[in-house]
Amino acid sequence: MLKIWGRANSINVQKVLWCCKELNLKYDRVDAGNEYGVTGSPGYRALNPNGLVPTIEDGDFCLWESNVIVRYLAHKAGNGRLCPPSVQLRFDAERWMDWQATVFWPALRPLFIQLIRTPQDNRDAAVTARAEHLSLASVRILDTHLAGRAFLTGSEFTMGDIPAAVAVHRWYELETHHPDLPNVRRWYEHLRQRKPFQQTVMIPLS
Repeated sequence: MLKIWGRANSINVQKVLWCCKELNLKYDRVDAGNEYGVTGSPGYRALNPNGLVPTIEDGDFCLWESNVIVRYLAHKAGNGRLCPPSVQLRFDAERWMDWQATVFWPALRPLFIQLIRTPQDNRDAAVTARAEHLSLASVRILDTHLAGRAFLTGSEFTMGDIPAAVAVHRWYELETHHPDLPNVRRWYEHLRQRKPFQQTVMIPLS
């Protein structure tokens, strides 16, 4: 059985769990990271030298990096459901997965840290303001792209939607300014109706 190392409230673990639920994959999840520890142990570092989550073990194959794991599972077990058979659509999906990791989450993460994990008296107003600005700029990019599209690559839900949607969920859950972005809101509300999203992503932020 697929083994997933990582705490269920991690944004990166949630990507993998959501993907597994969409694909009806059975898995065994082991709490690791933050308050659970484990990631600094020699055994875990042998699996993932970065000491981060998630890590998966699929038989004797070990893999880390959340978006890569989603790609792997979608390609291996998706039968075309999440990994588009069209080369162009596949790499369109991969583009948005990389965008989430290199543009959106680096902009949003400082805001998440300030508003969720930092006591109010210790928050840095400058860091918060900059993160709010950059995060909103990223969400506006999504809103423009989603005009006339049901999902990020077109009419079908793919692996490309997973990382961005998990991040957008956090953005909407934070106490920050949420201007009217109708395309993002429509896309997000549609994804919120998916049971795998409800089961793995819609849990309290921590």
